[in-house]
Amino acid sequence: MYATISDLLLDLFGLNIPMPIQTFGFFMALSFMAAYQVTASELKRFEANGLLQPIRVKLVQNAPVMLVDIIAQTIIGAFIGFKLLEMFLDYDALVANSQKFLLSAKGSWFGALVGGIIAYYYKNKEAKEVAGKKKTETFISQRPYQLMGNIVAIAAIGGLLGAKIFHNLENLDELMADPIGSLISFSGLTFYGGLIVAATGIIYYTKRNGIPPLVMCDSAAAGLMLSYGMGRIGCHLSGDGDWGIENFMPKPEWLSFMPDWFWAYTYPHNVLNEGISIQGCVGSHCNALPNGVFPTPLYEAIACVFLFVILWLVRKKFTTPGMFFFFYLLLNGIERFLIEKIRVNTNYHIFGNEITQAELISATFIIVSIAALIYLGLNRKKVA
Repeated sequence: MYATISDLLLDLFGLNIPMPIQTFGFFMALSFMAAYQVTASELKRFEANGLLQPIRVKLVQNAPVMLVDIIAQTIIGAFIGFKLLEMFLDYDALVANSQKFLLSAKGSWFGALVGGIIAYYYKNKEAKEVAGKKKTETFISQRPYQLMGNIVAIAAIGGLLGAKIFHNLENLDELMADPIGSLISFSGLTFYGGLIVAATGIIYYTKRNGIPPLVMCDSAAAGLMLSYGMGRIGCHLSGDGDWGIENFMPKPEWLSFMPDWFWAYTYPHNVLNEGISIQGCVGSHCNALPNGVFPTPLYEAIACVFLFVILWLVRKKFTTPGMFFFFYLLLNGIERFLIEKIRVNTNYHIFGNEITQAELISATFIIVSIAALIYLGLNRKKVA
């Protein structure tokens, strides 16, 4: 497994390029970029089909710069300088553990001073330039896909918050044992938590900007499936604990063409340092699981990329707003419900049965999506 992109490059290509880029974070960024491109393309298609129209946006010019703006900009500049200069001065510490470095109090006070002065200078310069000028308001036409920058920002912030909140709710014992560590750790993220919180924020924002919720959901559906699949590649390559249950079964004959680790994998050098020590290994990630487990992140990555291809091929056949999104939700729910059967997860005990948080949510998604598809199918004209 590869905690950082540097580890990946070294193992695959023999290139030793120290970089403070976590493998999971790298693929998470790629997944957001993929979702951006796919969703923007769909918004353009819906606009071309007449389902969306450009909106009028108010543009304010020569707005006065308040003292609080100058103070806030100075503080932000000082913080950036505090961390940025220290990154160059102690690059080895940044590469060794970028998360610990960024979340620590370690930094350069000289860098903070320089960063604060630069930020203050430019914000104060802006204040002088608009001083005495009349504040004006004009309206410009903004096309729906041009909102994608803000949509991705909402998705990133809401997704990370939701994923962390739902993970901690699912693992209260870890939260109680180490509250601060659990809250600020970059590991331990629940997809459905991120999806629910991010979707709520995006729908609210886009509705205020003239995009009907069902059309926005349809636009994002295929991108969500692709994004999830790409994110799971990061889970697998880093070994972030999102693996399956122990697998002692012999590899079936129909999988004989695949390597053994495709059926049962010990996730050597996993980023969580789970398992037992690897003999002769030197470094910060020298553990492997004692027994092979189902590599469920890899299975999900393959399944979701395949499902994305299906969604992309059939998307134009869905003409009633909302039906394509609920079709995606149905596929996503089925995929996740099935994979939960061989995934390691916290179980809830309900009426004598064991069930995971993801099973509860995915089952709900399946039921809701089937009901929504039936309703939309029977009320096509009304919905349109």
